[in-house]
Order: sequence, then structure tokens, then C-alpha cells
Amino acid sequence: MLNHRKFPVLLVMLLVISMVVTACGAKPTPVPTPVPAPTTAPVTQPTQPPAVQPTKAPAAGIDCMGAKAGDQISMLYQWSGAEEENLNKILKPLVDACGIVLAPESTRDQALLDTRVKAGTPPDIAFWNVTQLNQYKDLLKPLDTLGVHGANYAGYWQAIGTVGGQWLGLPVKADIKTIIWYSPVAFDAYGYKVPTTWAELDALVEKMVADGHVPWSLGMESGDATGWTGSDFIQDIMLVQKGPQYVDDLITGKAPYNDAGVKQAYETYGKWAKDPQYTVGGAKGTLSTGFLDAIYKVFADPAEAMLVKQSGFAGGAVKEKFPTLKYGSDYDFFGVPGAQGVQGGSDWMMMFSDKPAVKALVAYLSSDAGAAEWAKAGFDLSPNSKATAAYTDAALIKKGQILASAQGFTPDIGDTIPGGFGKAEWTAIVDFVNGADLDAALAAAAKVQAEATQ
Repeated sequence: MLNHRKFPVLLVMLLVISMVVTACGAKPTPVPTPVPAPTTAPVTQPTQPPAVQPTKAPAAGIDCMGAKAGDQISMLYQWSGAEEENLNKILKPLVDACGIVLAPESTRDQALLDTRVKAGTPPDIAFWNVTQLNQYKDLLKPLDTLGVHGANYAGYWQAIGTVGGQWLGLPVKADIKTIIWYSPVAFDAYGYKVPTTWAELDALVEKMVADGHVPWSLGMESGDATGWTGSDFIQDIMLVQKGPQYVDDLITGKAPYNDAGVKQAYETYGKWAKDPQYTVGGAKGTLSTGFLDAIYKVFADPAEAMLVKQSGFAGGAVKEKFPTLKYGSDYDFFGVPGAQGVQGGSDWMMMFSDKPAVKALVAYLSSDAGAAEWAKAGFDLSPNSKATAAYTDAALIKKGQILASAQGFTPDIGDTIPGGFGKAEWTAIVDFVNGADLDAALAAAAKVQAEATQ
């Protein structure tokens, strides 16, 4: 039953509601509630998307170079898995600061890059090999127009990336091969010290032989690629005896592969690689021992040798094979003493576009901030000199110091000279270790070199 005392109250409420509805009769167009942006791009993109403003000012040390949030960069590179994750970590501060959108694509097939370039649709940026700088030189944008911090790079890096007088490639990643691995525990036990000159290394090797130890483990068996570890060692010997310019002259064909300097390096290598006093198994062991087994022999218990000349990956191989061993105490490395430069692999960034977002990426990676992030990620070494003091991994700290003090950087001769020279070089090394005439072996390789570099 209706309560009559409440009736006046209900009547007042109805009148109020009626007045509100009447007042709202002519209302303005409502403002819609903003919809959060999708985490992935929608299938249909507007032809001219509205500019999105950054939500915060760029971080210290990061220059957006006029790029606006939402600007996109297409990238093509060979990295995947953990390597790709490292790159994303390195670029995250730039993405966060400027709002740049990265559109990466990973492939090991250079033919895909060639196809895109020939079709007139290259990526904005490609991370590829140094040889592509010459291949695409007419399409690449010079770094001095892209905001590069050139002072952070040694002159030899700039020289390697320069084609036709223009600096076209930025070195972003490097790994050095000019190192020798050893056991600090074994050195301490026998009173050996890490050599700092080539003469000291030679004397140390002779002391090891006199003490009844086998100095080297030089096994290089690797199937169809047998010979590549010998090639690396011989190139390091050239860097000691002749220097990086000589290696560059071999790569360009200015110096023939049967030059006296090449022969000298082979003879130095052969003294150790062919004699069982100096290497495990002598010539037969050098040719038949797998390159991984050659690494293990130095760190096995008991050890079969004192030294192994191998690239940076050897540390990971030792750690996987002997998980209880500790870097720095059980296994370590030192730079090839007396080397006037280093050899190694490197990855290069080349730009087909000069839009603001591309400039921002170039400026960032070549800056102090970019170098620090690269070192923090531990993605091998950065050629940016500002990374040297920023590494946290003990092995990278030492490698970084070796790279920073080098007078030059040379790529692998066999990998760089085209036309099948790599295979010809390996054949020369294998034949020489097998006892073939050195002059004849070098002459055969020099013929392939001449045809490839003419």
C-alpha cells in the first residue's frame, strides 16, 4: 500500500527529473572516450595516420633527430633468437624515448636483400656484411649526412666503411679472432707467464717443449672446410710480421698470395703445426683432429696441450664441455702478442633512407648512450669506442681492451676474397701440412686470388 507521507517527496523528485531532461534537450555532440591503441597494427591502415606525440621528453643522451612517435623504420638483418633479443634490448631506450616503430625482418638469405634492392624497395636499414657496402654504394646514404658521432670510431673503422670517398657503413658488432686460450691453473703450476711480445711467445713455446709439454693443440679438421683454423692462425702471424695493411693488400689483390710475406707466415706456422713436439699428433693430428676437440685438449684432465689459437667462441665451447670450469681461473685468453692489428668478423649497418627516424637510429647507436647499451647487452663487441669502459662481462672487458688498442681490423682473408678463394686457401694449407711443396701450393692459391680480384 502506498505510503501517503512519501507522496510529496516523490512528486518533487519527478519534477526535478523532468527539469533535467528538458534542460538537456539541445545537447552538444558527445566527446567519445579515447580507445587505447592496439598492440599490433590493424589490418587496414589509414593513408595518412595522425601524428602521435611522444608522451615524455627524450631520454638524456638520445636525440630523436626530428623523428615523431609512430615513425617507422624497416630493417633487414641476419640475427635471430637470442641475438635478435639482444638487439631489441639495445634499441629499447631509443624506441621508448622517440616512439619510433621498428619493422624488422630476419633472414640469412642475402638474395632477399638483393631482390628488394633491385626492385626499388630496399629496407630503410640493412645490417649486413662489409662487402655489401661496395655492392650497394650508389644507393646508400653517407653517414656524415645522418648525424653520426664519428669521433667515437677509430680511423680504421671509418676507412673500412668508406667507399668512393664516402663513409657508407657503420660497424655495429665485432668479434675478434686474434686470441690464444690457455689454462691459468696450468700456467701457475709450471711457472709460465702470459707473453706480451712475439719473442716471448716463441720463448715460452720452446720452454714448454724443454719441460716435456706439448705447447699447441692445432687440430683443424672440419669436413669440407678443413683448413679454416689454420687460415686464421696464419693471418694472425701475418699481422705480427707484416701488419694489417699487408693483409688488406692481399684482400684487394695488390699483394699476391704467393708473396714472400705469405710464405714467411706459412713457414712460421708449419714449424708448429707439422711437428709432434709442438702440436698434438704432429701433422697428422693437425689434419685429423676436429677443431672443437683441439679446444678441449687444453682443458681436459689431464691436459694434452698448453695453448690453442681460436676465436672468441672457444670460451663458450669450454663452458659447455666442462661446466665446472670457471672463466678467469680455469680457462682464459690473451691477445696474440706482437700483432699490429686484429682479425675478426663484423656486422655493418647501411642506410637506404635518410628520413628522421633513420637519422635518430644512426645518431643513437653511434653515441655514448648507444655504446653503453650495447655493452650492457653483451652482444659481442661494439666498435664504438665508448663501449670499452661499459662492459660488465669479464671476457668482453678483455676483448674490448684488445680491440680498443688495435692499430687495425682485418676481416678473414678467405671469407672476404670472392670467387672460391677461401677453398683454395684451405687447400694450400692442408697440402702444405701434408708435406706438399709450399711454393706450388701458394702459387695455386695466388692464381685463384688474381682471378677473383682483377
